[in-house]
Amino acid sequence: MARIELVGLGHRYPGNESYSLQPQTMTWQDGGAYALLGPSGCGKTTLLNIISGLLVPSEGRVLFDGRDVTALPPEKRNIAQVFQFPVIYDTMTVFDNLAFPLRNRKLPEPEVRSRVQEIAEILDLSGQLKRRAAGLSAEEKQIISLGRGLVRKDVAAVLFDEPLTVIDPHVKWLLRRQLKLIHQQLRLSLIYVTHDQIEALTFADQVVVMYEGQVVQMGTPQDLFETPAHTFVGHFIGSPGMNLLPCELNGASIRLGEQSLAIDAALATRLGQVGKPLTLGVRPEFVRVAGTDMAALDAEVVRLEDLGTVKLLTARLAGQQIKVKLGEHERVEGERVRLNLAPERTMFYADGQRVA
Repeated sequence: MARIELVGLGHRYPGNESYSLQPQTMTWQDGGAYALLGPSGCGKTTLLNIISGLLVPSEGRVLFDGRDVTALPPEKRNIAQVFQFPVIYDTMTVFDNLAFPLRNRKLPEPEVRSRVQEIAEILDLSGQLKRRAAGLSAEEKQIISLGRGLVRKDVAAVLFDEPLTVIDPHVKWLLRRQLKLIHQQLRLSLIYVTHDQIEALTFADQVVVMYEGQVVQMGTPQDLFETPAHTFVGHFIGSPGMNLLPCELNGASIRLGEQSLAIDAALATRLGQVGKPLTLGVRPEFVRVAGTDMAALDAEVVRLEDLGTVKLLTARLAGQQIKVKLGEHERVEGERVRLNLAPERTMFYADGQRVA
């Protein structure tokens, strides 16, 4: 296991003037479980390949426990990597596939058997150890591939590149729980690439959200939900994502179209120093249908959807749609509704960045 440092790391592919990975510096702690989360093309696989040694960055350095490994190939970095599609030996049994990385390093056979049995039990493969891999489904082969990545105790890190793509949705949920259990038991350093926020939030201690080649926020799932540092994080995390409404500062209040929302004086001072267009962000969970005694904004009801445990109200406020999550027994009547935005949960952004 290793502490991984990225120092001024950036990458441009040959013939491309713009960065595929914006220069950045960050540290990932030994034994941590990290997820690289973002849409296709945001740079997460490029970053993973630089860490693994499959790609040499055009600038910056990669350090494992303070040792510069930037120019070293994968086999010199002591890492394990699990790819999107299974990489196993069809002619071998399940046992021999799991044992291969250990035997390749000349471990004593009793230690090989013990470690294979341990990983097989965690991944529910104990009953299939004698089967040949050729007869297994793609899903079963990928589970073996996961096991091959996890079987070594001496790796600096285990890297996963969207490893559950070929897995059935129900089995995905079970495997995410098993990966979490493996991390808690073995304290391996795990880095997991995905575009699926549920995978990232349920797997990782720290989620690294990427957008247009840069890390826009690294934090716990709770951090990303409660205090998004960037409008992309607010929009990308959550279902539905954060409401983002253009607004203007007007003294000690915020103007949304023709309506005003009073804010804290200290916050108004900070927002006044920004000197750029502002965006108000508030999650649907933190908007309420206002009582008569509450400060509120008037909105037009667009639709109300019953989702079973919650209701989702879509309204129009200052020319923009706003989503509101309601309790299953809450009612909205008529064509207009008064909405209260929880002040402590309402964020403001300039150029996409949260104004702290």
